[in-house]
Amino acid sequence: MLKAVALLLLGFVLLIKGADFFVDGSSAVAKILKVPTLIIGLTIVAMGTSLPELSVSITASMAGSNALAVSNVIGSNIFNLMVVLGASALIAPLYVSKDVLKKDFPFSVGCAVLLLILGYIEMELRRYDGLIFLALFICFIVNQILSAKRARKAAMEESDDADDEIKNIPLWLAFIYIVGGAVAVKFGGDFVVNSAKYIAAFFGLSENLIGLTIVALGTSLPELVTSVVAAKKNELDMAVGNVVGSNVFNILMILGVAAAVSPISFIMENVIDIVVLLGFSLLVWVMCIIRKKLDKPEGVIMLLGYAGYMVYIIMR
Repeated sequence: MLKAVALLLLGFVLLIKGADFFVDGSSAVAKILKVPTLIIGLTIVAMGTSLPELSVSITASMAGSNALAVSNVIGSNIFNLMVVLGASALIAPLYVSKDVLKKDFPFSVGCAVLLLILGYIEMELRRYDGLIFLALFICFIVNQILSAKRARKAAMEESDDADDEIKNIPLWLAFIYIVGGAVAVKFGGDFVVNSAKYIAAFFGLSENLIGLTIVALGTSLPELVTSVVAAKKNELDMAVGNVVGSNVFNILMILGVAAAVSPISFIMENVIDIVVLLGFSLLVWVMCIIRKKLDKPEGVIMLLGYAGYMVYIIMR
């Protein structure tokens, strides 16, 4: 137990410092290459902070722990949406761009709808379902790359007045920050999850409950820390892009790979939790559409909504 607590604390340190380096490196790359930080958040940062979910879900799928593989992704997406964005909104108003409202957020909701339909039809994600998810993920990444190219071309045609705003980090060092931060985040997430699983199992909690709470919270800590750090550094597009991109990555890439490796069985509680995810997604989307930003009032509503969900899944 003492070893588990020590690894838990070490994991938190790695997550916090790794996320700090990751944000600095990613924002520096975005400015040097004249790519919007939103694109960086939707791709590099989102995939980097989702490494713990990827590791946990694939390992769980290969080990036959299907409930953990699915509940980890669903729980992480709900946590990302309600806690990560909610906490970031308390730090600084998150202004949501038109592209996110019209394309990225609806696509994220559509991924959850597809997961609900495919999972509910046969109460299982089969290998061909996983291949469908992976094909959609490739389309998503290609679209982001094309968007980045268009944005860079537009930026190159403008004046270079913004060059003096570029952070004084050379490109090679920025990549070291990104890789080093990702590695620290990955191992930090592993330490937190493994220690938390041991502590939770010691008290006799179910695998599904552990996946939705302890594991989901642990694997989502990189997203939470990265988005909060990004908000503090005024990289607000990165904070939003990180969450939306991570939720897409979690469903399409993580469950896609996990299902392709080994079919994933569903239980009715998984279906209910996906419906909850859709409800929360629509709530946040509507709040963004109405005010074009997420501020302190919305942040409080989101955190209270997540607290209510936690009470529900613990009591059921």
